Amino acid sequence: MMRRPMAPMPKSGPRYNEFITVPKVRVIDENGENLGILYTREAIEQAADVGLDLVEVSPTADPPVCKFLDIGKYKYEAQKKANLARKTQRTQEIKEIKMRPNIDDHDYDVKMRSINKFIGEGDKVKVTLRFRGRELSHQQLGMQLLQRVAEEIAEIAKVEAYPRMEGRQMLMVLAPK
Repeated sequence: MMRRPMAPMPKSGPRYNEFITVPKVRVIDENGENLGILYTREAIEQAADVGLDLVEVSPTADPPVCKFLDIGKYKYEAQKKANLARKTQRTQEIKEIKMRPNIDDHDYDVKMRSINKFIGEGDKVKVTLRFRGRELSHQQLGMQLLQRVAEEIAEIAKVEAYPRMEGRQMLMVLAPK
């Protein structure tokens, strides 16, 4: 039986073979059968007889649970799983739609289509209503417009931040349901 050259202590991932420091471990063989609690040295020898490594799968248990696995294959599959999880996660962006209080019907429809598209893609939408000049004295028109937007989009989105004034603009944030 040939011994492997001593490898450096693993920085990340599970401990295996001679890096397992506890005296006794609960052992599960390559077929998933429980072999019971064994001394660590004895378990490492049994794993080597089968041509596998003794890998600590549950270090917090008492005693720690170890399995007969191929450590290289185990690390490779864990890396593939992590890469797949990273690839499928998506960050939620905030898209902004700017309007004016006296917006025309067609322009309003175009903005609503954009809002629907953004919400459909899973992004949040910040609706900004900019007031200029005398429009600032008619904030109720802006409030009515934002309430109309919220009512039309209510089936696919919820209002996350209700309309509020910030300087010369009125803001509202919509999020997908």
